[in-house]
Amino acid sequence: MLPSPAAPPVSPRMPATLLTLQIGMGWFPEQAGGLNRMYYHLMHALPEAGVGVHGIVAGSTGLAAQTHGRVRSCARADAPMPTRLWQARTTGRRMLQALRPDVLVSHFALYTAPLLGAMNDQPLVVHFHGPWAAEGAVEGASSMAARAKWELEQQVYRRAARFIVLSEAFRDVLHRRYDVVLDKIEIVPGGVDASAFDSTLSRKEARELLGWPSDRPTVLAVRRLQPRMGLEGLIEAVETVRQQVPDVQVMIAGKGALAATLQAQIEARGLSDHVKLLGFVPDADLPLAYRAADVSIVPTVALEGFGLITIESLAAGTPVLVTPIGGLPETVRGLDASLVLDDAAPATVADALAGALTGARPLPSADACQAYARATFDWPVIAAKTAEVY
Repeated sequence: MLPSPAAPPVSPRMPATLLTLQIGMGWFPEQAGGLNRMYYHLMHALPEAGVGVHGIVAGSTGLAAQTHGRVRSCARADAPMPTRLWQARTTGRRMLQALRPDVLVSHFALYTAPLLGAMNDQPLVVHFHGPWAAEGAVEGASSMAARAKWELEQQVYRRAARFIVLSEAFRDVLHRRYDVVLDKIEIVPGGVDASAFDSTLSRKEARELLGWPSDRPTVLAVRRLQPRMGLEGLIEAVETVRQQVPDVQVMIAGKGALAATLQAQIEARGLSDHVKLLGFVPDADLPLAYRAADVSIVPTVALEGFGLITIESLAAGTPVLVTPIGGLPETVRGLDASLVLDDAAPATVADALAGALTGARPLPSADACQAYARATFDWPVIAAKTAEVY
């Protein structure tokens, strides 16, 4: 494992023409997840676009010192929900009174709802990172819990002046499920720190550093081990792929509730030499992992609004195949439409991977992948677009 770099502090000097209070969920890298990662990077990139940032999240007590007081923790992330909600209300009201921000920005409805009564005439911009209620239902939440989440989301969304979504797919979800008029919705994709993923190492050198076999065709999937991620189908697909590529190896990076189930599936199908569950891979190692793979795969079967892992892979110079779910096609279609699979069926995944590894399915070059990622998704580009909406 490579040493993890120290997280850069949120700059205390900001050329701000607009002051925002950003209500998040958690602080990356204390807490993983696409929402927290997006929030973290926006808090660092927006000042360079002329937007002053202060924030509220659930996190550690040392967060204020780490960020020069710009981001404050309202409660521990593992505190009981009533405690987190009360502290979000208390901390948020205090910051509203002290800062009097030009714009309030919500990234997470749960911690925004307690502040609705304290908002004056400041406009509220909502970053819609996904249908919170629907995602919970897909991952096993009760219908009552899903309904409660939806009602809370609606309370916040009714107050919003503008919405920022990651993709056309999420624009449509927000419009259909929450009755938000299209004129209020702006599309700004997720971002990537392109320089952090731009490695000069060869694929062989990256594999050696990670301890991976250097002479085998390698596929990488970076996914939470949850039902909607399509990992069961990916493992099934490997049975077919190995008929054409006998020494194929598929590395699955991530943790989650399905770990034991997926391991049992791998063993039952006799794929222990072909599929490896890597567990959680630290951020410092992710650029190496992408670089080490011949191709990445995102086999999602439901509710994928954007998929940060797609642009991370491209920034590392590794082409990525995606299923035609949600916003995934939007992340790669501008580079090469053939990176989008016809469907998410295991047979389709198998055919695409076998073609990519044998050369029957041409893939864009590493240089083309990186150039596209820099021009389209680098954080300065995304921060400027976000600032325009604010």
